[in-house]
Amino acid sequence: MRKFSVSVFRQQFPILQTVNDNHKLIYFDNAATTQKPQAVITSSVNFYQQSNANVHRASHFLSVKATTAYEQVREQSKAFINAKSIKEIIWTKGTTEAINLVAHSYGMNYLNQGDEIVISQAEHHANIVPWQYVAKVTGAKLVVLPLTPQGIIDLTAAKSLISKKCKFLAINHISNVLGKINPVKELIKLAKQQGAVTLIDGAQAIAHLKVDVQELNCDFYVFSAHKMFGPTGLGVLYGKQELLEEMPPYQFGGEMIKKVSFSGTSYNELPHKFEAGTPNIVAVVDFGACLRFFDNIQHDQMATYEQQLIDYVFTKLNDIKALKFLAKACPDIPLFSFTLQGIHHQDAASFLDSKGIAVRSGHHCAMPLMESLALDGSVRVSLAAYNTFAEVDYFVEQLHLFCSGEAEQSNQHRIHDHREGVEQADVDRVISTNAEFISADEVLALFSSAKSWDLKHRQIMLLAKQLVRLDKALRNEDDLISGCESQAWLKVKFNSQTKQLTFQADSDAKVIRGLMVIILSVYQHKTGQQIIDFDIEEYFSHLGLMQHLSPSRGNGVKAIVERIKQIAYNYQ
Repeated sequence: MRKFSVSVFRQQFPILQTVNDNHKLIYFDNAATTQKPQAVITSSVNFYQQSNANVHRASHFLSVKATTAYEQVREQSKAFINAKSIKEIIWTKGTTEAINLVAHSYGMNYLNQGDEIVISQAEHHANIVPWQYVAKVTGAKLVVLPLTPQGIIDLTAAKSLISKKCKFLAINHISNVLGKINPVKELIKLAKQQGAVTLIDGAQAIAHLKVDVQELNCDFYVFSAHKMFGPTGLGVLYGKQELLEEMPPYQFGGEMIKKVSFSGTSYNELPHKFEAGTPNIVAVVDFGACLRFFDNIQHDQMATYEQQLIDYVFTKLNDIKALKFLAKACPDIPLFSFTLQGIHHQDAASFLDSKGIAVRSGHHCAMPLMESLALDGSVRVSLAAYNTFAEVDYFVEQLHLFCSGEAEQSNQHRIHDHREGVEQADVDRVISTNAEFISADEVLALFSSAKSWDLKHRQIMLLAKQLVRLDKALRNEDDLISGCESQAWLKVKFNSQTKQLTFQADSDAKVIRGLMVIILSVYQHKTGQQIIDFDIEEYFSHLGLMQHLSPSRGNGVKAIVERIKQIAYNYQ
């Protein structure tokens, strides 16, 4: 194996060469998904060009070739986490489905009234909701382990909460919000002393730690390929063979059967008993390429480099006075969640996006944790071994500017971009002459001059100042728009004579307020029918803001539009 080199490592990820609006991509959202090396990308092409066939059942040479490649990866996965047998490696769609499989096949069949399912305060929704449902159906009780101020599961509290009633323990190896390694080995031991079965969510750990399931002595371990430079749509469920043998199938049909007749059906042996239907063959084969890619990495050296990144980022972020980490002390993996005093997390993320820096904002699928911290969300920055100190420096520099207000102050100055011909004074003039609301034509004029996302973002933030804020006393639950990760409110007045609707809107995120101004530029003082007939997607497309109408964007703009249209239907 060659010595680890970040520059050589980066070269294997084509997407990292992306340039958007003159900003080179800085990808700091690795906890959500990692980027893919050329070896994994090439694997997909090669499989479809040379080996594409269904696996196991057919007798022709292509099927034999595909099946051989497919099952070889099971052997690789077994070795990767040190399972005892390939029968203990089950393919799933991802970590979420793996947890659901265990909840359904084990939880629904072996947990009973009065049993306790123990989870932690920092679990991903995927490791909360399935167990809530199991508890509801079976009569079991959900017990939640608290965290220490350092953001790890409180082992002292666990010793009293994991009682003889505990029949199942389901906890994360590393929190996807706090980035701290939990004392899973000790917790597994505590649970087993009470006779409980254990599941470890390793989604965030698998790319950073050497996982040995036999050493951990867990009953189930789950993770996703896409968190470790592998393909999306593939997860691994490790389960001890004796438990998997006892558990009934999760789904039925296809590969999971041995014999079917109208008098009865017998099920296939492990691992196929839990793999109904045509699997995601190419993803499995690509995962094999991913594991070979891992084999060629000097892991100790990569871990040393990641630790240097962790220390560097933590020190740099500590210098920002407005920044507050969600947990004390440095994280164990390069994952940092924080809030900024007086600044909404969506505003910070959208600003960084305008500078080419990809981060995550919101509740990170950990709403109970956010509730315990009295937060509605945070900024999350997560790095991988292909990230550099230079990228960190640029990110911290931009965050300093944003927090100090210099970025916003620069928006007030007269800006001339020789490449795009933008005059910021035009924006100031339009806003100052439109005290009530800006028209759609004026919005189109503003955005036609702003060619880059950086400049479009500036326009959105400037337009936010035009929105008259709602008095806090008027922000009630009935007017709250569901689907926004920031809180957003919408009030409506109907003029019975003109049949027109007038809206008042507000949000605690500045970027949403700016987008609300743009939305109201076409909906304000219109009839219900006019609102319904207007093509908002075409309008946002002309503005170059279609990404904000995507549900995956997470900022709730689509939810705001849908709420306005629902109101309009009531006033046709």
